[in-house]
Amino acid sequence: MEETIIHEKAERIRDVIRYIKKFKDALVVIYMDDALIESPHFLNHIRDISLIHEAGLKIILVPGASRKIDNVLSSAHIKWQTHCDCRVTGQEAMPLIKTAAFEVSNQIMTALAGEKKTAVIGNWVRARGKGVIDGFDYGTSGEIEKLQDDAIRTILDNGFIPIFPCIGWSIAGKPYNISSIELSEQIAVNLNADKLFFLAPGAEISERNFIIPKNTGLSPEGNIPALNLEEVELFLKTNELSVNSSEKNANSTERLVIYDEKVSRETNSEYSREKIFNLLRKAKKACIQGVDRVHILNGSIDGVVPCEIFSDLGSGTMIYSRNYGKIRPMQKEDIPAVLSVMQPFVDSGILLPRTKEMLLLQLENFIVYEIDGAIRACASLIPYPDGQMEIAGVAVEKNCSHIGIGPRIIQFLVKQAQEKKSKGLFLLTTKTADWFENLGFKPSNISTLPNERREKWNPGRCSKVLRLF
Repeated sequence: MEETIIHEKAERIRDVIRYIKKFKDALVVIYMDDALIESPHFLNHIRDISLIHEAGLKIILVPGASRKIDNVLSSAHIKWQTHCDCRVTGQEAMPLIKTAAFEVSNQIMTALAGEKKTAVIGNWVRARGKGVIDGFDYGTSGEIEKLQDDAIRTILDNGFIPIFPCIGWSIAGKPYNISSIELSEQIAVNLNADKLFFLAPGAEISERNFIIPKNTGLSPEGNIPALNLEEVELFLKTNELSVNSSEKNANSTERLVIYDEKVSRETNSEYSREKIFNLLRKAKKACIQGVDRVHILNGSIDGVVPCEIFSDLGSGTMIYSRNYGKIRPMQKEDIPAVLSVMQPFVDSGILLPRTKEMLLLQLENFIVYEIDGAIRACASLIPYPDGQMEIAGVAVEKNCSHIGIGPRIIQFLVKQAQEKKSKGLFLLTTKTADWFENLGFKPSNISTLPNERREKWNPGRCSKVLRLF
């Protein structure tokens, strides 16, 4: 038992070291909702961000300021309207909006200074007014025209942390209120960031809030750990009708408001389904435009940022375009890692023991599932003289067992067997029959096995035969 615990701890330490080496000098853009600044987790998030910076990663922070702006405009009894997720005000509101945006950025800079980190607040965003669209005047609401990429890179190379307020300036120096979420997305795209984080309270993509498409992997808590672009598209289509219906009901109360002591906006800091859905759309767009990985994180949970960077699955939802998980043939140097993945299944009696020499002899039959350079699963497809094939040695690391790797490996091997014109595809199992039956395998008889495999069948083990075809 003690040996197992030490092994698990060692694996976690190895993972952290591997990730530090992998992401050293990587660029991470972090959008932080301003509701988190007032939360008990704020200083812990800042401490975590500082530690990540200390580990050699480059950080850009883009704080939201919507709640601060709400409060400032409310106190001044200035009216505004929301339209298509944009705040629309008259020019008289702009000085107060600027003050609120920079005050939020200053709070973050002060907190970073407490961690001995130097941050810089700058005006690196050129913007233009959204103007009049479909007959609607967006007033002081702006959109990004250009970022000063070279200046931002210089600041990063000097070891500083840039902080972007949600303000952009025209060539003539006129300020506009821009979306912090869109700004973080654009920064990540322009600077070819390795990761874009959306850190917001209650931002979870889970079965509690959404309809989960079939075969989507879930964590034990019911959250989706990762989605590729195809899976994101399916998720969006599956949930679009229900989310849009909710959003339409919410927007039916959109109004022009004048704030006084008796009127206040809903202040629930938790992200709604509609807001989370919008983050997922932004994540998809960022990936399409070249950002490798976008992470949606629940900022109400302490430690989510380093957990998301320094572990395979983290604690949020990762949207990725490429270079994350892949199936490939096993190589000689993979054998120690494959044996390590198999060992818990050998200990529990699910798999038969295998040695390095045995795997060397079966090298061409094995495949592995690799995540960020680490082997997390394996399986083999064994051919027989009569044209049948056997799936064997299926093992998925426990930490990755809930994200759909197992079914993907089986689907891959089934496709291989079909392409090789296999006359039959079977497997033997003692404890996982239900799992394979859910994938379409059906009980069969020992007599259907190839002679070579039937001779090796152990009556004492009494493995069940399951067959796909």
